[in-house]
Amino acid sequence: MILSTVAEHIHFTDLGLNDTIFRIGWFSLKWYSISYIAGIIVGWWYLLKLVAQPGAPMARRHVDDLIFYATLGIILGGRIGYVLFYQPAMLLTPLQVFRLWDGGMSFHGGVIGTSVGIILFARAHKLNWLRVHDYIACATPFGLFFGRLANFVNGELYGKPSNAPWAIIFPRTGDDIARHPSQLYEAGLEGVLLFALLWFCFWRTKMRYDPGKLVGIFLAGYGTARFIVEFFREPDEQLRDFATATGLHMGQWLCVPMLIGGGYLIATAKRRRERIEPIAGSESVA
Repeated sequence: MILSTVAEHIHFTDLGLNDTIFRIGWFSLKWYSISYIAGIIVGWWYLLKLVAQPGAPMARRHVDDLIFYATLGIILGGRIGYVLFYQPAMLLTPLQVFRLWDGGMSFHGGVIGTSVGIILFARAHKLNWLRVHDYIACATPFGLFFGRLANFVNGELYGKPSNAPWAIIFPRTGDDIARHPSQLYEAGLEGVLLFALLWFCFWRTKMRYDPGKLVGIFLAGYGTARFIVEFFREPDEQLRDFATATGLHMGQWLCVPMLIGGGYLIATAKRRRERIEPIAGSESVA
């Protein structure tokens, strides 16, 4: 049925999208690179808005330094996570690991790397590392949104066959089968919806005073969104046998600890609440 209605579906090539913005000689600027830069810059801007509110765990001067730690964690953690979780064969040719321009980053690895960076930063500045995580979590959906849009522009990480009217025929598949634009599903759930949820929790409640609650909501929210979307997404080519043998994609298995950890942080946040002293002020915040 899917093959019989190919003509009715959207052809990716008709969208006029290109993964490269421009090329000058050997140098090329790709949308994937811009998505990382945009996520970091917009997240930085939003984080400054958050720390300007009463009871922030850090001051403006801390944010500028924190961005460096977080960026380093995203790049190193994301790449190492991709190699370990999705492409362990790369370890046989170590130089490939450093070829970041060829693509290949793991969000779960990026989370681990960023968390390590935040902990090191918080200890160096004697800050509450869990509350710093809460604020970073609120700004993270920007990067997720831009990253998934870049995946779509690249025509990668496409979904399973579908006969939905919005299904798209991606040239990278090597066939004429229309598929779910799972990249856009993830951009909507992990980016827009998760941001809206965290925005409400931060600006319309006092959850930011319960250490770990916001980052717990982020972990549980992302884990749920990713777990669901993976049912509409094709598994990575090299992990198809793994998905068949275990019944779940690698991305879903990696979301399980996020769901457990997020649930734990949410459930135990109240007991960690204490009198909050702002970094740049004298008035306590309950």
